[in-house]
Amino acid sequence: MRIDAILASKQEPVFSFEFFPPKTEDGEANLRRALSELAPLEPDFTSVTYGAGGSTRERTIDIVKSIKAEHGIEAMAHLSCVGTTKEQLSEIVEEIRDAGIDNVLALRGDPPRGETEWRATPGGLEYSTQLIALLAERYDFAVGAACFPEVHPEAPDLASDLRFLKEKVQGGARFLITQLFFDNRLYFDFVREARAAGIEEPIIPGIIPVTNVEQIKRFTSMCGASIPAGLLEQLDLRADDPAAVIELGVAYATAQCADLLARGAPGVHFYTLNKSPSTRAILSAVKLLRPWERQAPLLEDSRSAA
Repeated sequence: MRIDAILASKQEPVFSFEFFPPKTEDGEANLRRALSELAPLEPDFTSVTYGAGGSTRERTIDIVKSIKAEHGIEAMAHLSCVGTTKEQLSEIVEEIRDAGIDNVLALRGDPPRGETEWRATPGGLEYSTQLIALLAERYDFAVGAACFPEVHPEAPDLASDLRFLKEKVQGGARFLITQLFFDNRLYFDFVREARAAGIEEPIIPGIIPVTNVEQIKRFTSMCGASIPAGLLEQLDLRADDPAAVIELGVAYATAQCADLLARGAPGVHFYTLNKSPSTRAILSAVKLLRPWERQAPLLEDSRSAA
């Protein structure tokens, strides 16, 4: 089922998980375990990331197919412009289509490992807007796109970033998933500004449960996200106690999700890192609490605004 149709038809928040293609046997086992333990929570969809230069392309498509076939869960393939010509992209997209996949998250992608600046592949695409347009014009996918509550690291300011986001929507993106963030004010401020700019598509917040202090510092430095000072202080106090870090990560993300849903977010997209315990605990608690039923909308249009 198309994700835009899922978002349009559901009367309750939409929950989704993101996975990445593993590269080792242990990684394969972790992914299988995570899928088997998270599937009973009945997510509305999952997504599978895509390696630069096709490094995990086949695995991405295979995992998306297996999630749909073995677990009966809708799945979305990520696709980026990195290391690929237009002709190669067309071949990949046709492979995705022929595999019966209905949903694609269209991304520009990050520079390949070891490089600090983005450079388009000769004969390839330079922007995610071009990839979105290619998908929307030639194929019948539900196309999603990324957005950035703290502004894309390469954008000069929020206004410029929103103009580019609007181009994604005008090109065919039908739903948006945010970069990870830890301060919900950033999300709601971003949604308000996006609505003011004429962007009406659902904006799903992306949440990552903290499980490792150094890892989350590395992730946030790479993507331009920030960690609130109070949270960072508490994480550093627990840095030598992995179990305590995980406990705090679960507690913080549960409170964050409950607040988002009570204030009108259309759902939550969990960055699982192919691990199930934290995400399972958070989503189980949220589904029990059902904060959206006691919604205290701070957005002008309540849930529909997000």
